[in-house]
Amino acid sequence: MATITTRDGTEIYYKDLGPKDAQPIMFHHGWPLSSDDWDAQMLFFVRNGYRVVAHDRRGHGRSAQVSDGHDMDHYAADASAVAEHLDLRNAVHIGHSTGGGEVARYVARHGQPQGRVAKAVLVSAVPPLMLKTEANPEGLPIEVFDGFRKALADNRAQFFLDVPSGPFYGFNRPGATVLPGVIQNWWRQGMMGSAQAHYEGIKAFSESDQTDDLKAMTVPTLVLHGEDDQIVPIAAAALKSITLLKNGTLKTYPGYPHGMLTVHADVLNAELIEFVRQ
Repeated sequence: MATITTRDGTEIYYKDLGPKDAQPIMFHHGWPLSSDDWDAQMLFFVRNGYRVVAHDRRGHGRSAQVSDGHDMDHYAADASAVAEHLDLRNAVHIGHSTGGGEVARYVARHGQPQGRVAKAVLVSAVPPLMLKTEANPEGLPIEVFDGFRKALADNRAQFFLDVPSGPFYGFNRPGATVLPGVIQNWWRQGMMGSAQAHYEGIKAFSESDQTDDLKAMTVPTLVLHGEDDQIVPIAAAALKSITLLKNGTLKTYPGYPHGMLTVHADVLNAELIEFVRQ
């Protein structure tokens, strides 16, 4: 397995596929998954001649199950360590859900200052803030995230079946075509990781205010969001992000769920490569 060790001693697993002299596309996965969640996109971009890189966030997948650092700052620093180790330049960074938050912080604090980033894509992403506050009434109440924490602590295995079986892919909607393999793959990825990392990650994806990260991003940034996203409310995320980005483009999809990259990969892959080629 390909791994690097970060400055705080955490071992991070990564994949690096395709021609090493091609433009790199780096993918950042959502909670509580792994780089495997990008299979459909990585295969697509490799077949189109790109270099593709994806890593497992600390505490997730095949990366080390460390006891600390489960916050957006460490997530971004770990991503930066991978990008520096591989010397990725002119890279496009694509993040889904929590991975979108990771991309925003990475680009703002590491990628742009180092001159490594060409473009960014935020897909069903959590920025600027998921938590409902007086200044962010479109967010979700803290009780929702407390419920996530309780469900995870009580029975993580069952919780990790319930999420993909229902709201994540919209399989709870009338007439939805339920894909058991997709549900099982979500469960497999989640259960590979650390319960502690997943528990603490809830705070990271729900309470990290990334307004300043979005304001600091100057590279062309594509924001994609499903209009039937039951996990990350579009009103608190994409519709606000686009007002904060200096160089952003927003595209939304009627009826698409949070996990649209998997269940609508053909549509999203075409959208992504069009943006990369512009």
